[in-house]
Amino acid sequence: MTFRDDASLSTDQVRRGGRGGGIGGRGVAAGGGIGGLLIAVLVYLHGGDPSGLPGGTVSGGQVDYSSPYVSDADAQSGTSQAFPQCRTGADANEDVDCRMVGTVISVQDYWSGAFRDYREAPTVIFDGSVQTGCGGADSSVGPFYCPVDSTIYLDTGFFDQLERLGGDGGPLSQMYVVAHEYGHHIQNLTGVLARSQQDRQGPESGAVRTELQADCFAGAWVAHASQTQDADGETLLEPITPEQIESALSAAEAVGDDRIQRTTQGRVEPEAWTHGSSAQRQHWFMVGYDTGDPRQCDTFNAASLDG
Repeated sequence: MTFRDDASLSTDQVRRGGRGGGIGGRGVAAGGGIGGLLIAVLVYLHGGDPSGLPGGTVSGGQVDYSSPYVSDADAQSGTSQAFPQCRTGADANEDVDCRMVGTVISVQDYWSGAFRDYREAPTVIFDGSVQTGCGGADSSVGPFYCPVDSTIYLDTGFFDQLERLGGDGGPLSQMYVVAHEYGHHIQNLTGVLARSQQDRQGPESGAVRTELQADCFAGAWVAHASQTQDADGETLLEPITPEQIESALSAAEAVGDDRIQRTTQGRVEPEAWTHGSSAQRQHWFMVGYDTGDPRQCDTFNAASLDG
């Protein structure tokens, strides 16, 4: 997806966070996100043993999606609103941080109109490690949403890993990731996000249904993204193209449970799924995109998750 070159960017919805290095103590208990599978992926990419994953550890703290969320008084320390390089749509087309700034503007503009009770949520772009309302996290966790502080956390280095997994590296493949995390914010506002904790593995699990709904919400945003206006009331994004949709689908395919399992352990085990298969993720993204209607994203009552 391409930003209009002379569109105006505002950076007040995105903050810089993180101090670099590792983290100690407990790990992050995040509410949801594409990052849940990435621990297994990173082990694979660095030559480790992926047996027993997903799950794993992060710098000495277990990534535990079942434990109560942890409040951390230091959650927002080290953040700032300084993205001086991000002024125009041309900057967003060239710089990944600026692309994230522009994406957040568009996604939140969409949900402000589509969801009556929407409350804005910031994104924190970090390097190395970051303290959050859900605990400490480092880059190996991947992008995630923390419901305690209603914030999306993202190390843009994740996009390099996504490309190595099969994503095509295009702008919309990256923007899809951010839109997916904002889908979890919508789920938190509606109370649906908690259902991912009740049934956390398996092809029909609450966890899988939660992730597929977030994919569908991302598709619904894409269908309306070109209607976003910048601070000057001008168009922020150019119309979407079929090639750009294929780019988003390449990212959805790359983070499917079956693809990750086949890559890391050479076999597919549906009973261990937490995010859905590649085909399911692509299908639900397209449900959102084709209908442009988030009300069609009810994965919890769908007769089949396969379409």
